Amino acid sequence: MARYTGAVCRLCRREGTKLFLKGDRCFTEKCGVERRAYPPGQHGQGRGRTSDYGLQLREKQKVKRMYGVAESQFRGTMDDASHMRGRAGENLLVLLERRLDNVVFRLGFATSRAEARQLVRHGHFQVNGRKTNVPSFRVKPGMRVTLCVGSREIARITEALEALERRSLPGWLELDKEAFTGTVKAMPTREDITMPIQEQLIVELYSR
Repeated sequence: MARYTGAVCRLCRREGTKLFLKGDRCFTEKCGVERRAYPPGQHGQGRGRTSDYGLQLREKQKVKRMYGVAESQFRGTMDDASHMRGRAGENLLVLLERRLDNVVFRLGFATSRAEARQLVRHGHFQVNGRKTNVPSFRVKPGMRVTLCVGSREIARITEALEALERRSLPGWLELDKEAFTGTVKAMPTREDITMPIQEQLIVELYSR
């Protein structure tokens, strides 16, 4: 599956907001959005008015890049959201939040979702006692996400846990640092997602 491997700071600049793709760097003055708050490329500073379709497309690209999801995966998640009860846009964000790689990131075991995705793929985590290496696995209330015993001395993970105070732990998750275990207390809600997302624009884009 093709995945973007270029400079991720360009993606934040293109969307005009911090997507927190670079981990600790996003909290420093080295952040690309802080240094150059305009889209990349030679025409970045001269872009004119954006059409309604352009606004919808940009919102979709922003959320897709934020969660590190491929186009086909994102469309599939949108299809699942549209068949659930409630608002399709909110359902979409809830499904993305329930991804295992996002939960690992939210719990503080990694400084970015890309790093969390790699840790999950390499088999560093268990869900309810069973090793799970599928980043798109959707957690449910009551599930426990635990760092494997053999991975608890990895410096990158311990450093990420120490820096957790930079990010607030969402109310639907609970972390036991001593046991290296996170518990899913409830389903995430729209209020738990504080990033500036206009999910209705994404719904309108896929309704065309």
